[in-house]
Amino acid sequence: MDALDVLETRELRYFVAVAEELHFGRAADRLGMAQPPLSRAVQRLERRLGVCLFRRNRRGVRLTGAGEMLLHEGRAALDATAAAARRTRRAGAATGPGGSRDRLVLAVKAGASHELLHKLLDAYAAEPDAAEVEVLPSGMCEQEGMLRDGRADVALMHAPFNSLAGFDSEVLMTEGQSAVLPAGHPLAAHPSLTLADIADVPGLPPARWPRHGGYPPGPGPEVHDLTQLAQLIALGRTMAVLPDSAQTWLWAGHTAVPLADAPPVTTHIAWPAHSGSLPLAALIRTAVRL
Repeated sequence: MDALDVLETRELRYFVAVAEELHFGRAADRLGMAQPPLSRAVQRLERRLGVCLFRRNRRGVRLTGAGEMLLHEGRAALDATAAAARRTRRAGAATGPGGSRDRLVLAVKAGASHELLHKLLDAYAAEPDAAEVEVLPSGMCEQEGMLRDGRADVALMHAPFNSLAGFDSEVLMTEGQSAVLPAGHPLAAHPSLTLADIADVPGLPPARWPRHGGYPPGPGPEVHDLTQLAQLIALGRTMAVLPDSAQTWLWAGHTAVPLADAPPVTTHIAWPAHSGSLPLAALIRTAVRL
């Protein structure tokens, strides 16, 4: 490999800090270093790559096209490095007397695929030499990040809500979706509804989950977890569209009505493409068999 193509973790951290702050002084403060050596490090990186990463003028700093590309790739590389370190530490802490890995971390969306998860854990526990499985419940769409940054070895992911890019995966089940409404609401008496029926219902805006670091625009309340969502629905303040399997956590004050035209939700078991873990392979075989 050409030395010009090798990027050090340290210089990537320096570049990403400047690219995110768009200010050398703030980036230096964030990194806990003085500004002059940070500026020199970025200039050396630009000379070595043979590209201009930043446009500098009196008004500030902005990224060039090459800088935008390195920011995207650099973040991914730093995430992968951190994930490798995290998985290595966890593997060392979870190695059995015979040298085999005896613990897996499974990320799941809280309240989703409950019956499937229960069957999977029971069936896998019955396998010879099964590893201990730590179930790590997460919020909306957080399983993807946990898998990418090494906090989890495997995850139950839900298309179209989660991105499976960069992972290996197997389909486990496909299901419909339902509108979860306050039990006393007139729409709750219907045997089924359409997406048009629940659009712009007066006094019942849909709840908003965080996506990509923020909440989508809309009049509905911002919710952080299932408990908050459940309470707001029971109080008649919001509604939600959820996979049918999420009905296991519904309260007496809720009614789930099937949505005839909602897109189906497909549950996948997903794992890092480069994984060579034997216990993980056994868990995946069990999931597919179910």
